[in-house]
Amino acid sequence: MTVRAGEPYDTRRAVSAIESALAAPLPGPGPTADEGEPVTGEWASTRGEGFVLFPLWESDSLTGVYDRDWTDAETAAEANLAALVAELDTRWGPHRTLPLTGPESAPPAGEPFRTLLAKDCDGDLALWAPPAGPASRWAAVSLSHSDGDAPFLLTALVTDRPLEIE
Repeated sequence: MTVRAGEPYDTRRAVSAIESALAAPLPGPGPTADEGEPVTGEWASTRGEGFVLFPLWESDSLTGVYDRDWTDAETAAEANLAALVAELDTRWGPHRTLPLTGPESAPPAGEPFRTLLAKDCDGDLALWAPPAGPASRWAAVSLSHSDGDAPFLLTALVTDRPLEIE
């Protein structure tokens, strides 16, 4: 579970969280570490050298959800992602899609890809490259679903390194 469990989706809140991460300092050299909510321990972010990964929204659990209800939950999750991508496209220009997994590609290596895959955030990344400049940041959002009963998870990644799969 994440700190976003039980919250309704809100595009404005998601954009605000991403913009805050874009403006905040990113970690320097050192180990990659999860940060949790102090009382519950629910996942709040993962920070590593030059990046931060954090949840924007988490669906309800899909335990015992089948057929039309499951399809409705998936459709709602995809609509949340589409609304966020559309808003960010309006602000930053068109995104490009960076697939993390697929039948013809090996999983990407190195950070932040290692962390994305370790956290089961393996959905395609909608990616915005930064404008030129020394303080440039890359931003990406993704919708993931790790297994049948797990909730859908909408996450954001902010990094100061190019996001390319070799």
